[in-house]
Amino acid sequence: MNKHQKYFSVNKETWNKKVGIHLNSDFYDVNGFLYGKSSLNKYELDELGIIKDKSLLHLQCHFGLDTLNLCRLGAKCTGIDISNEGIVQAKKLNDKAGLDAVFIESNVYDIPKKIAEKFDIIFTSYGVISWLPNLNTWAKIIADKLNKNGFFYMIEFHPIIWMFDYLQNPPKMIHPYLNSSVIYEEYEGTYANFNSKIISKEYNWNHGLGEVVSALTKAGLHIDYLHEFEKSPYNCFPDMEKTKDGMFEFKKNKNLFPLLFSIKATKK
Repeated sequence: MNKHQKYFSVNKETWNKKVGIHLNSDFYDVNGFLYGKSSLNKYELDELGIIKDKSLLHLQCHFGLDTLNLCRLGAKCTGIDISNEGIVQAKKLNDKAGLDAVFIESNVYDIPKKIAEKFDIIFTSYGVISWLPNLNTWAKIIADKLNKNGFFYMIEFHPIIWMFDYLQNPPKMIHPYLNSSVIYEEYEGTYANFNSKIISKEYNWNHGLGEVVSALTKAGLHIDYLHEFEKSPYNCFPDMEKTKDGMFEFKKNKNLFPLLFSIKATKK
């Protein structure tokens, strides 16, 4: 991954800038969490099942909000993230909430050097794999870090979503679905606060569903299911509107393509 180090460094700097803004945003509602509100959504809650007393590794946990909510459900949680500032704030939030999650600063690809133990569950969610250039390595690390009969669960924005350039108004489909090249974007604000003044500089990679599934199966995991969903729990793209069930969809092109997918894969 040395050839990608420049990209990782830029992304890390951007995520370090985002942490403070996100901590104070309505989008994340940290105060609500401290008073007992969960940041987890119906999709992952329904599909994860009972996780009490299970060891769980949360990949790309940002500042740990979902990790801590998984901890509240009884899991023994470890969260990792590339952002050192995110990990600092995750530890502070853990202490403030009186929980016992462990947080480690780590690029996903450095997990074998940073974490010795294996886990019953590995979890990742919403806007994560686009930061990773190589899914075969990602999947092998996941498989190696799972206990026998443990499972990997991910819920993620559908790859069709990333074909659009949201810096254009209206958003325009310009990126290929099957695209191995790095994509660079630079813009003002973040998905949690479009009006914030930070400049986000980001390197991303698109990954189709076939690439995701093939990487996991190549690593030896059994795919239990692949689900696709028409609506998102987050209003984090331009020109979305709230639906009667509290979810969000695009005002235009609604129901033409799924917004999310989820995968559960088991280590036999």
